Amino acid sequence: MKVSQEMIEENKVKLDVEVEAEETNKALEEAYKEVVKDVEIDGFRKGKVPRQVLEAKYGKEILHKDALDILIPKAYREAVEEAGIEPIDQPEINDFSIEEDKPTTFTAEVEIKPEVELGEYTDLDIEQEAEEITEEDVQEELNNRRERFAELKVTDRDEVQEGDYVVIDFEGYVDGEPFEGGSAEEYTLEIGSGDFIPGFEEQLVGAKVGEEVEVDVTFPEEYQQDDLAGEGAVFKVDVKEIKEKELPELDDELAQEVGDFETLDELKDDITNKLKEEAERKAKNKFTNELVEAISENAEVNIPETMVEDELDLMVDTMKQRLQQQGMDFEQYLEMTGNDEASFREENREEARKRVKSSLALEEIAEEEDIDVTEEEIENKIEEIADQQEQDPEMVKAMLQMQGQYESLIESIQNEKVLDFLTENN
Repeated sequence: MKVSQEMIEENKVKLDVEVEAEETNKALEEAYKEVVKDVEIDGFRKGKVPRQVLEAKYGKEILHKDALDILIPKAYREAVEEAGIEPIDQPEINDFSIEEDKPTTFTAEVEIKPEVELGEYTDLDIEQEAEEITEEDVQEELNNRRERFAELKVTDRDEVQEGDYVVIDFEGYVDGEPFEGGSAEEYTLEIGSGDFIPGFEEQLVGAKVGEEVEVDVTFPEEYQQDDLAGEGAVFKVDVKEIKEKELPELDDELAQEVGDFETLDELKDDITNKLKEEAERKAKNKFTNELVEAISENAEVNIPETMVEDELDLMVDTMKQRLQQQGMDFEQYLEMTGNDEASFREENREEARKRVKSSLALEEIAEEEDIDVTEEEIENKIEEIADQQEQDPEMVKAMLQMQGQYESLIESIQNEKVLDFLTENN
């Protein structure tokens, strides 16, 4: 096979490909074997028409399209490998010519991964420093544990105060008519939490147990139910009970209830260690992000819009998966935020461009520093995933390959190694 290439635009190549006559003939014969299966001609059984008879009746061109469909994909892949290019999109195939006993020729125009000119990427002036964990931080976390194990106790008071938990029945009316979702019984509401419509909780302060209170509110303009947005409403509220939060004592007993600890000091030590680990993790992430951002800014690259669009596709898919885990679909999210997919993509376009540039810069560093991924590293990562999912490693590997995520896994391992290299050299 002969291949020549020409750069017709920045990041776009034209390949001129010539495939040997022998391969042409093989493709034509393979095409004949497929086409003849559905051909019926008098004097011959279906599927048994000789090639010469078939071509004499319908013309030799009857096999050309199928032969090209067989020949071009394989020849294109080999041409790409021979030319040493990395396509980022599907090729545009033109000027194809096929004839028995002659070389098949075609051209392929395709966008390729851009060249990256790296700037400085080592010895950058970026510091990694974790925040110091103070006694106040530990105390705050201890208070969170107390809050988690707090109990609500009915109070002797009969008048609602800020911070109380009130048990209420309520029904809401708009223009004198009840509305869907506007009523509940035995509902526990924390006064001051801001969980309800603005103004609702404040009007319950001073109300007494057994008393019916009328609460006048206006739904926010951006309220999720369009038919209620901006509407005034009246709620009739029965205050049935007032409860106060009772926090447990900060002692050994709480430590034993919270987890596998004998004493309060053990719990404090555990909290301190975990806060330090979290602070170090945040510091490392911040350092890595700043490092990658600086390296990306130092690099020169002309990013093809195709790569930006692909990254936006990935961002949309990721958002859909995240929303699905929260019981919401993408269309609902767009409706709530007053967006459509086109505006969502436009809002995220600059971020997508930054991600593409960072990824290209990291790939170029891997190339410059000969940072490769070994089979052992791939196997270890697959085993790690298999352990997390409690599945067989071979099954995980097959699933990754089937879903087209195997290459992404290798890329993520390489990125980790590049980031480790950068951390050590900055």
